[in-house]
Amino acid sequence: MISIEAAGDLINVAVFGEFTLADYKEFEEQVLYKSHVNGPVNVLFDWRDMLSYTVDVAWEDIQFIRKHGSEFNRIAIITDDQWQIWGVWVSNLFVDADIRVFNNYDDAKAWVEA
Repeated sequence: MISIEAAGDLINVAVFGEFTLADYKEFEEQVLYKSHVNGPVNVLFDWRDMLSYTVDVAWEDIQFIRKHGSEFNRIAIITDDQWQIWGVWVSNLFVDADIRVFNNYDDAKAWVEA
């Protein structure tokens, strides 16, 4: 399940339980819409309550990032899961954005909005 809040150039995304392809498609729509209206977007991902993600999400992420990686400015990810942190490092190879991983929400939000 996914929760998305968008304001200005910030998209705030929280994932609860399993991150599905339908969730990811909803995220893609927000990024494409916001980047078309406001230019490159900032994204705050809260993955603290994400239990898993489907393989098709991983594949979709790679495809989306390769095609639309220039539409991001800053990406803050909140997690302490080492596999997710490794995945962020791999994604960073395809994105022009500044990506950072945080342990808490307040630090992540302050950085992504700066």
